[in-house]
Amino acid sequence: MLANNELAFQNKEKDKRADELGVANKEKDKRAGELVIVNQELASQNKEKDKRADELGIANKEKDKRADELVIANKEKDKRADELVIANKEKDKRADELIIANKELAFQNKEKDKRADELSIANEEKEGLLRKLKRAASVFSHANEGIMITDATATITEVNETFSRITGYTSEEMLGKNPSILQSGRQSSEFYAEMWATLLTQGNWRGELWNRRKNGEIFPVMLTISAVKNSAGLVQHYVSLCTDITTMKAYQGQLEDIAHYDVLTKLPNRVLLADRLSQGMAKCQHRHQSLAVAFMDLDGFKEVNDNHGHNVGDELLIAVSKRMKNALREGDTLARIGGDEFIAVMGGLENFEDSQPILDRLLKAAAAPVRIGNEVIQVSASIGVTLYPQDSSDADQLMRHADQAMYVAKQEGKNSVRLFDTAQESASKTQLESIDDIRLALERHEFVLYYQPKVNMHTGAVIGVEALIRWQHPIRGLVPPLEFLPVIENQAISLELGEWVITSALSQISQWQNMAINLPISVNISGYQLQQANFAERLAALLAAHSEVSPYCLELEILETSVLYDISKVSATMNACHELGVSFALDDFGTGYSSLTHLRRLPAQLIKIDQSFVRDMLDDVDDCAIVEGVIGLAKAFRRDVIAEGVETIAHGAALLQLGCELAQGYGIARPMPGSDIPQWLSQWRADNSWLIEPN
Repeated sequence: MLANNELAFQNKEKDKRADELGVANKEKDKRAGELVIVNQELASQNKEKDKRADELGIANKEKDKRADELVIANKEKDKRADELVIANKEKDKRADELIIANKELAFQNKEKDKRADELSIANEEKEGLLRKLKRAASVFSHANEGIMITDATATITEVNETFSRITGYTSEEMLGKNPSILQSGRQSSEFYAEMWATLLTQGNWRGELWNRRKNGEIFPVMLTISAVKNSAGLVQHYVSLCTDITTMKAYQGQLEDIAHYDVLTKLPNRVLLADRLSQGMAKCQHRHQSLAVAFMDLDGFKEVNDNHGHNVGDELLIAVSKRMKNALREGDTLARIGGDEFIAVMGGLENFEDSQPILDRLLKAAAAPVRIGNEVIQVSASIGVTLYPQDSSDADQLMRHADQAMYVAKQEGKNSVRLFDTAQESASKTQLESIDDIRLALERHEFVLYYQPKVNMHTGAVIGVEALIRWQHPIRGLVPPLEFLPVIENQAISLELGEWVITSALSQISQWQNMAINLPISVNISGYQLQQANFAERLAALLAAHSEVSPYCLELEILETSVLYDISKVSATMNACHELGVSFALDDFGTGYSSLTHLRRLPAQLIKIDQSFVRDMLDDVDDCAIVEGVIGLAKAFRRDVIAEGVETIAHGAALLQLGCELAQGYGIARPMPGSDIPQWLSQWRADNSWLIEPN
């Protein structure tokens, strides 16, 4: 059973597999059909494939062709790459060369710029040099000084037009000549030897000498010669500048005559008198003799002028002066000191009685009638006499004592002689003459400064003030300086007082500045103070103590006569003060002995005409001539000039006509305390006749 079952199962399984096989065959047939279709498709694809293979063959051939072309192209490319490498190397080489060239060019450009700068500087220097040469040529051609240039052997190589105008020689006439062609013969060979020695050792020389023009005329020149050396120190040229000082010498001659002699009577004036009196006093001391000083004033002379006029008065003075001169002995001096006043100096006496015969002759000479035209005029003289050394005063004091005695003669009836009483004078001297009193007054602050304004008359402007010392004495009141300053002259206390004046003036300037008043102050200083070795140093210290005050606001006035003994030292001190900013004025000009020497050597910008000349200039032709001479001299030396003693409007008008615009005096303002200056300034008006007329 089991086997049947197994067989049935197997049969079933076999049928099942037969069915599956039938299905499989059907599937196989189906697949065979599909395969046929696939084969057909494949055949079609093979054809397509063959077609594509052909196309591929063609393509491969094209590819091979292009490959060949690419090979060729690559070879060309490699060739060009090689060429490009070579080109790049060439380019790099040229770039390097270009860099080097650029560096070289930059260096050359820098060098070019440097040379351009040097050329520019050289051109500027050349242009500057040309400008200097043009200026030098212009100066050479147009200078007011005559210019002469020589070589090292003193052979003339060039002269300018001014030189030709001064000497009369043309340039052609001078070239190749020696300057000795101009020598006048007035200077000795020793003079020229000394001049050349100075020139060779110091390199320059300056001085006055006399030359001769082409026409033979001898004339004075101020000559400066300078040696021009090369870099090795060897002289190449000498350059000389000369100024014709004929006009200045003429002024000098006129001034010397005016300064020493009376224009009207031709007698010595007060300046020459002072010199002769000093010499006479020295002789008396040496010979143990006496000397008489007689001061004479004509009685009634004013009435002659009033009744007959100044011309007749002048004629009378000339006649009387001649007679009085003849009444003196040979060697005696008769001087006219102004107006109708005369002084006689008689030396070689043993006593007063020896002078009496001479004095009697003087009285007779003055009293003798004088015929002038149709008029017979008669005057007399009052004479005061003092005897030296019995009167042991100095020269100025001797004349003052004689003057005092003359007034006694006038008071006692005129036409007489009176002797100065030295005993009475000694008894009348006060304690003001004590140096100790003056020192004590300084300690007690009893000294004060008064200020006198100085103005420009033409413009009305106030240009400054002069400080004038006064002693506010507790008993005598306000004492003028002439009563106490002579006592301390050349004494140490005078230096203390001098510095007090400067300090007070600086303080006053400062006070005025605070009030918006800017006025320079001029201060008088003595020759003794100026000649102190440390004067400039002391002045600098005083200025430093008043630093708010400009040194230019301070002016120092010195007397012309105070610098006679050491003018070189004084000049050096003045220059040192100039460096500090302080200026100088030469006071009382015309009363000294060597005014022109002082003008040339002293650095004083302002000249003050002494008031003794100004005061009488309207009535005294001599004084007027002196004033005019001083003004002309100031202009010649390019100095400013101011007149003291302007007491009236007429004085100012006369000074303006002579060319003097600056003035001070009672006609403008009296000295006043510093506190009064502001009010005076607010009220001051110059006279209309002085002011510049409007255009």
